[in-house]
Amino acid sequence: MKNIYLDNAATTRVDRNVFQAMKPYFLDYYGNASEYHDPGNTAKRALEKSRITVAKYLGANSKEILFTGSATESINLAIKGLVEANRFVSKKIPEMIVSSIEHKAVLETCRHLENLGWAVVKYVPVDKYGLIDINVLKKAISKNTLLISIMYVNNEVGTIQPLEKIKNLLLKVNKNRKHKVYFHTDATQAILYQNCNVNDLGVDMLSFSGHKIYAPKGIGILYIRNGTTIERQVDGGYQESRLRSGTENIPYIIGLGEAINKINYKDKENKRLTKLRNLLIKGVMDIEGVLLTGHPQNRSSHIASFIVKRVEGESIVLRLSNKGVYISSGSACTSSDLTPSHVLSAMGYSPEDCHGSIRMSLGKETNVEDVKYLLSILPTIIKDLREMSPLS
Repeated sequence: MKNIYLDNAATTRVDRNVFQAMKPYFLDYYGNASEYHDPGNTAKRALEKSRITVAKYLGANSKEILFTGSATESINLAIKGLVEANRFVSKKIPEMIVSSIEHKAVLETCRHLENLGWAVVKYVPVDKYGLIDINVLKKAISKNTLLISIMYVNNEVGTIQPLEKIKNLLLKVNKNRKHKVYFHTDATQAILYQNCNVNDLGVDMLSFSGHKIYAPKGIGILYIRNGTTIERQVDGGYQESRLRSGTENIPYIIGLGEAINKINYKDKENKRLTKLRNLLIKGVMDIEGVLLTGHPQNRSSHIASFIVKRVEGESIVLRLSNKGVYISSGSACTSSDLTPSHVLSAMGYSPEDCHGSIRMSLGKETNVEDVKYLLSILPTIIKDLREMSPLS
């Protein structure tokens, strides 16, 4: 049976070179980086080497890089930490502005703070392609705005948000303000495919995870621009500049550093994946009753997402899985939730259409033959499911 993995936006296979780089830090160099003996110093040097690697890739200072356990933890630390550190800066409750299609890690964190009465949250709508309107964002900013958090690349539909326009907007907004508006982005789906230089983007905080870039699950990054004050959310020791307590996961940090080292093919790989993605989109769109979701051009090279009319997306996922082709129905983080996708709903799709969503996400192992095989079996699968469906 075929083994074609088209769910790289959910997670990637750990790169073999990444795994080999990690192995010695499980078995031979197992010291605690907080200790001053030789094993501890060896671990500390490796830790800081990876930190420098990540910082260089982001155009940051190594002191601005924190290692966490996931992008979700990074997002929680960024948003909760910023609000907690700044909630008494003025007499008003601080406001946060987020897009309506953020990852649940952002939305639920904001909802938690709002429920505590620590913040007011404003949700910026998106158009039918999943793009925010800069003018609408501008109007949402008030004298009480503390934070804007807009994801770089949407994990369900692949639309790329105009972060540099937000940067330019905030340069003007912050010019004459007493209290700064901070800018955070969830760059989890962008880190392999877009320019993530923090100075080009103008972000004060940026988060991502390792398992989307061929590093292991369980390791994340939070970039915090120097001068941005946050309160730690995990109390204990003094690790990670006293902002994230807990013994550092050295093998996984080494793996993340090695994975970042491998991102030197971005332009070439982007061109290859864009060709494959376009081939995939063209073939799927030839099937009657299929809609492309997300922006037709301004989208990441690795994500193609669709709505298949009169068919449940999960049924397509299962049928393809039986054929050895692995895709997803919407986001892996919300697949156990029976409610319609909040992303597609915000883009104006009906609940019925949302339940017909499928996402195919390409990776470095994806080739033309994989795409052609998928396109050879997908029309029949959809036809068979429609014949069985009461929606037909």
